[in-house]
Amino acid sequence: MWAAKVLEKTLDIATLLGMLGALGVIVLAILIGGSASGFIDTPSLLIVVGGGLLANLVKFPLDQTLGAFKVASRAFVHKPTSSEALIAECMEMAGVARKEGLLGLESLEISNEFLNKGVQMAIDGHDPEFVRRVLNKEINLAIERHEMGESVFKGFGESAPAMGMIGTLVGLVQMMSNMSDPKAIGPAMAVALLTTLYGAVLANVVALPMAEKLAFRTSEERRNRHLILEAVDGIQEGINPRVLESLLSTYLPDNKREPEKKAEEA
Repeated sequence: MWAAKVLEKTLDIATLLGMLGALGVIVLAILIGGSASGFIDTPSLLIVVGGGLLANLVKFPLDQTLGAFKVASRAFVHKPTSSEALIAECMEMAGVARKEGLLGLESLEISNEFLNKGVQMAIDGHDPEFVRRVLNKEINLAIERHEMGESVFKGFGESAPAMGMIGTLVGLVQMMSNMSDPKAIGPAMAVALLTTLYGAVLANVVALPMAEKLAFRTSEERRNRHLILEAVDGIQEGINPRVLESLLSTYLPDNKREPEKKAEEA
C-alpha cells in the first residue's frame, strides 16, 4: 500500500560525484605537471574565500547568508518525491473520499507532509478557497526561502572570481615593487596567479553548480506542491477520480504518461 512508502532522505550521488570528480581532475592535472606544493598559498586562499564570503555579507543579511548553508544540504541530501507516486497516492485518496466521504481519509497514513496538511484541512471542513489560499501561501514562502539560498551561492560564485582577480593584482603590485632579483619574478608571478585559479575553481566547481542544483530542487518541489494543491482541491470538490487523474497527469513529462492519456490530449 502506498501509505507504507514513506521515503527516507537519501544522498545525491550525482552532486557528490560531480564536485569531487571535478576537483579530482584538477588535482590530477596538477600532479601530472609537477609538484602540488606550488599551488598552495595561504594569503591567496584568505583573499578568495574570506574576501568572497565578506563581500557576500554586503549583498545579503547575515541570517540569510548563514541560512544558505542549511539550504545547501538539499543539494547533497534530499527526500526524493516522485510525481508518479504522488499521483498514485492522490488517486487512491480520491477513491476513498468518493466512497466514504472526506472523513474516510482520517484513517489513512499520508507520506507527504504538505499533502497531509492539505488533507487535514479538508477533513476539518475548511472552505476549498481557504485551503487553496493557505497552501498557496506556504508554497510561495517555501520557494522564497529556497531561492534566497540559491541567490547567496550565486553571489559567492560572482564574488570569488572577482576576489581572485583582486588578489592577482595585489600580487603583481608586490612583485613589481621588488624587481631587484630577476630570478624571483617567475615564482612571484605564479603565486599572484593562484588567486585567480582559486576564485575560478570555487566559483565554477562549488558555488555556481550548487546554486544550479538548488534551483533544480526548488523547481521540482514547486511542481510537486502545485500537483498536491490541485489534488487536494479536486478531492475536496469531489471531482471524478478519472478526471482528476487526467488533470494531475499533465504534471508528468510525455514519456511518463499512460498511452491513453496521450491519446486524449491529442
